[in-house]
Amino acid sequence: MKKKIIPVIVALFLILIIGGVGVGKLLFDKYSYSKETVDLAEYYGVMGDRLAIVLQDEIVPEQAVSRDGHYYFDIDTVHAYLNEGFYADMGEQLLLYTTAADTYRAVIGESIWQSSTEVQDLGYAVCFAEDDTLYVAADYVKLFTNFSYEAFNDLCIQVYTQWGQREQAKVVKDTQVRVKGGIKSPVLREVAEGETVEILDRMENWSQVKTSDSVIGYIENKRLSESTQETETPVTDYVPAEYTSLSMAGKVSLGWHAIGAIGGNDQLGGMIAEGKGMNVIAPTWFSLSDNEGNFRSFGTAQYVQQAHSSGLKVWGVWDNFNYKNETGADISSYEILSSTSRREKLVNDMVSAAQTLGLDGINIDFEGLTEDTGVHYVQFLRELSVECRKNALVLSIDNYVPFNFNDFYRLDIQGEIADYVIIMGYDEHWHGSKDPGSVASIDYVSNGLARTLELVPAEKVINALPFYTILWKTEGAEVTDEYITLNNVDEFLKKVNVTPVWDEETCQNYAEWQTGSVTNRIWLEDLESLKVKLNVMSAQNIAGVAVWRLGYGTPAAWDLINAYSGS
Repeated sequence: MKKKIIPVIVALFLILIIGGVGVGKLLFDKYSYSKETVDLAEYYGVMGDRLAIVLQDEIVPEQAVSRDGHYYFDIDTVHAYLNEGFYADMGEQLLLYTTAADTYRAVIGESIWQSSTEVQDLGYAVCFAEDDTLYVAADYVKLFTNFSYEAFNDLCIQVYTQWGQREQAKVVKDTQVRVKGGIKSPVLREVAEGETVEILDRMENWSQVKTSDSVIGYIENKRLSESTQETETPVTDYVPAEYTSLSMAGKVSLGWHAIGAIGGNDQLGGMIAEGKGMNVIAPTWFSLSDNEGNFRSFGTAQYVQQAHSSGLKVWGVWDNFNYKNETGADISSYEILSSTSRREKLVNDMVSAAQTLGLDGINIDFEGLTEDTGVHYVQFLRELSVECRKNALVLSIDNYVPFNFNDFYRLDIQGEIADYVIIMGYDEHWHGSKDPGSVASIDYVSNGLARTLELVPAEKVINALPFYTILWKTEGAEVTDEYITLNNVDEFLKKVNVTPVWDEETCQNYAEWQTGSVTNRIWLEDLESLKVKLNVMSAQNIAGVAVWRLGYGTPAAWDLINAYSGS
């Protein structure tokens, strides 16, 4: 019997031992710290000469490049995070940066940059192109931008663009920074007792931290001291040139003088007589005439002298459509504005024409631009603003009422570089649109001004009023239209024997009537509608008013404008 019991006891004992080992292993597996390490290059997703970018406390998708001991960002990364003012002309192999006072340029692949007053050699490429991507040296970006950077182990580059309070703590015992909060998470980096880390986020048992070499991961709270606050010192190495502005004394009261031929200048006396109280006249003299940066001109010094003798400033209008519409010429704003040499020619010729004629300002009216032209248009405006500032010429820019689809006109930048930003507060429904409606309802005008004032200082904003309306004619599915000018409204209403009624929604007088099978509709621009618009403008305390156009107005309308502008 005894011989039979002993093997059973031994078997049970072995089972207990094996079970204990198993339980011990389970407990060890559960509570032991993982020693698995992560390859940081793999973790950052970098290889070769690429470095991860840690922007503030976040690893962003973009990467930097290391070349011969210098660091570069691609141009899109520069625009997205550092400074959108850098302009690349890949066709002419140039990198430009335009300030309030000058344009700095570098030839792609070369070490020299220059402005109108200095030439500097970095000793290495300012920028280079690779695989259709332009890379810009970090130190060159820093010449025009306040930010800091530091590279670590050629794996990541830490970039700061904002500074404030940072929470930090010391490591109280040797430990590890892990990918996630948990002892089984792989190790990113060993950290030694006494090392300082930045606390990004505190949880119950773990904290997200960033080490001195910008490794971001997690440390157990029991391995950290009490935290302290550090006040960071901002980088203020770059002090931008001041954007000075020219402004009129009091409110601007501008009338556009539409001139389609040299003989149109002879109408100046009548335009001045109509616009009593007006202080700026803007003749539509200049229009782009080819893709080389040339323009046609109807300008005469005699016109300017006559206007000056009547107390008027003259802002010559440059557009991108009149010559094209008149002649059918194949003119591309993109082709002109995307070329640095063509932009330079255009800007220099514009300023030269303005000086020769004795103009007081330049008014830009470039319409119908495509989104891909936007960046080139903005660079053109930057470059033009420098020359206008140098030559004491007022720069004003005409714009559509702002919406998301036309935000590439960049009212925010215009508000910085231009003297006046003019909003063409009309064409809510436009000639040829086949969409009957108001030319300028009060919501369209007031909302447009509100959006503009989010981007442009009020003292630079001018709202343009329409001295016209549109008669819409609908017959079946066919919609046609015709202009009715302000000075012909009363005569037209008498002719059709229609009495309009006030529409509170648009703040305009509205009329609708039948002529045979044709339905006629008109939302009137008249004294009542203009008064409401001027009241909105007055409440916003903007810089002034413009009207499209001279020749369409009435003495009563100008009396309203003069009351608004204080003339």
